[in-house]
Amino acid sequence: MTDLSLYRNIGIFAHVDAGKTTTTERILKLTGKIHKIGEVHDGAATTDFMAQEQERGITIQSAATTCFWKDHRFNIIDTPGHVDFTIEVYRSLKVLDGGIGVFCGSGGVEPQSETNWRYANDSKVARIIYVNKLDRIGADFFRVVKQVEDVLGAVPVVLTIPIGQEDKFVGVVDLLTRKAWIWDDSGDPLKYEIKDVPEEMVEEMEKWRDKLIDQVADQDDEVMEKYLEGEEPDVEAIKRCIRKGTIHLDFFPTFCGSSFKNKGVQLILDGVVDYLPNPTEVQPQPEVDIEGNPSGEYAIVDPSRPLRSLVFKIMDDRFGALNFVRIYSGRLKKGDTLLNTFTGKTERVGRMVEMHANDRSEIETAQAGDIVALIGLKNVQTGHTLCDPDKPATLEPMVFPDPVISVAISPKDKGSNEKMGIALGKMVQEDPSFHVETDEESGECILKGMGELHLDIKVDILRRTHGVDVIVGKPQVAYRETITKRVEDEYTHKKQSGGSGQYGKINYVIEPMEPGNGFIFESAVTGGNVPREFWPAVEKGFKSMLDKGVLAGFPCLDFKVILTDGAFHAVDSSAIAFEIAAKAAFRQTIPKAGPQLLEPIMKVDTFTPDAHVGDVIGDLNRRRGMIKSQDPGITGVRVKADVPLSEMFGYIGDLRTMTSGRGQFSMEFSHYMPCPKNVADEVIKEVNERNKNK
Repeated sequence: MTDLSLYRNIGIFAHVDAGKTTTTERILKLTGKIHKIGEVHDGAATTDFMAQEQERGITIQSAATTCFWKDHRFNIIDTPGHVDFTIEVYRSLKVLDGGIGVFCGSGGVEPQSETNWRYANDSKVARIIYVNKLDRIGADFFRVVKQVEDVLGAVPVVLTIPIGQEDKFVGVVDLLTRKAWIWDDSGDPLKYEIKDVPEEMVEEMEKWRDKLIDQVADQDDEVMEKYLEGEEPDVEAIKRCIRKGTIHLDFFPTFCGSSFKNKGVQLILDGVVDYLPNPTEVQPQPEVDIEGNPSGEYAIVDPSRPLRSLVFKIMDDRFGALNFVRIYSGRLKKGDTLLNTFTGKTERVGRMVEMHANDRSEIETAQAGDIVALIGLKNVQTGHTLCDPDKPATLEPMVFPDPVISVAISPKDKGSNEKMGIALGKMVQEDPSFHVETDEESGECILKGMGELHLDIKVDILRRTHGVDVIVGKPQVAYRETITKRVEDEYTHKKQSGGSGQYGKINYVIEPMEPGNGFIFESAVTGGNVPREFWPAVEKGFKSMLDKGVLAGFPCLDFKVILTDGAFHAVDSSAIAFEIAAKAAFRQTIPKAGPQLLEPIMKVDTFTPDAHVGDVIGDLNRRRGMIKSQDPGITGVRVKADVPLSEMFGYIGDLRTMTSGRGQFSMEFSHYMPCPKNVADEVIKEVNERNKNK
């Protein structure tokens, strides 16, 4: 049986371009997993295997790989840094026990680092900090450490300090052992010497070492007592304290180096072994009941307990869907039958593989603590729990943010419709933050995602991977229409053309109602002037007209029709006659009732650093937004507002410009509100022109 204390499930996360993928490459080289280092800028990095990743030099989807260091097994996930793909970071953090937060030595704590740090705090993931790119112009390790304190509200515990700066960066001082690690200029990560610390750095080293012991000694009463009596704790005791505080999220061990120049990466690997938790040292996953409420039970990491595993990612490849699974408890064997608690159906494990980016090796068994990919599952989605059919339980599911941008697409040639549908189905399964809907009003296929880049990549994948060429339209807003005045009116439908004719007369009142009431029909007819059997026909006539308003053809809502009187003919009246009368009555009366255009209002939640609050609020006001609240937090302010959807297109770009890329927002539909006259006139004119050109 595998010793779980030798497992480390870790993720590497950071802002775009801080060096996550390069760091992963160096780790794979040092652990012997790869023999030739691939560079991101050459499009040759192991974990960036999508064509889109290689071209753009960014990571789009998280990639998993396994390697070994000092008898410890590392399951590593390299995550994207771009804000449009934070979903990948979020779902990876959900199944990891520890993480490495990479920060750029010159860029410091950048916007996406904040978002990822917030996600990691929410998921209670222990982390070590790695300040990378210290060979770059403008790199300053101590400035970044200060930023971690100020911007992230975190406590960094410095374990290594740099020797030299920018192009003179040659190595690091290990504060615990008081030794200098110095690499030569060959670029080989294995060509280094461990020497005494340069004389000019001894004083600085002692200052940082004292601070380190100060920060960590209170984790152990015995160590604290000795330290207060003036006795210096030994290295093992200090390591024990650092490990305890790291697992409890009291502080974060902080390292420095340059992954690209192969300097300092060994100490990070040692840090992962020494300070990050193994699967048994993290809080076990809570189990929930059918309604999603906590059941009080936990999936304790133990191979001898019933099987509990969570699907955290689905990837489509040439062999079918790969379901990435984190096993929390129990064992899993090839050929096992599992219960999916979300669907209530069983699934059979056809094959089980260990992933190395997009390469794989077949395995027969896996156990608690492992991250593996399963092949052959039929009806599984991200966030589903796979468990022992005899002892079912559901793990706490993942909550994904709603998409913030949508765009209409259609295939260039009509024959590709079915092909596009199948491709989109696969893409939706892979990415829970990507939604596809068919607009009932226009029949268009609408893609919804987390940002312009997100949808841009999706369209690119459709074209290249699935061979479907599409036309991308601009987003449309779904307006509605209503009335503002009460009108009493009547209408008579008469038609005589030999034989039996058609006759139906109705007297009615149309009046506006409070928002959210839709359409209501009532009859107040007494004395049998309109027989009861014709009332449903009158209601049907009015209802059939609701889909096309008189202003610009948008659906109508929030008004009431009361049938007050009328007349009928014993021979010529019929249900169809009264239905036609009601349709004509709608066309006759709605224009007299002060028709008005309604626009969708969105609940917008914007996160901005303190320095940009004024700009963000001013911009939301310019977009006709109503500010609801401002909630200050450690790293910035959340501004909540109600804003018309039509004013929100392109907002993400403007927000990032205003906040130097640090702002973020989410929005969801709230309600409909009357459109200002100038906006309504513009919309009606645009619709009429569009209809004319059809």
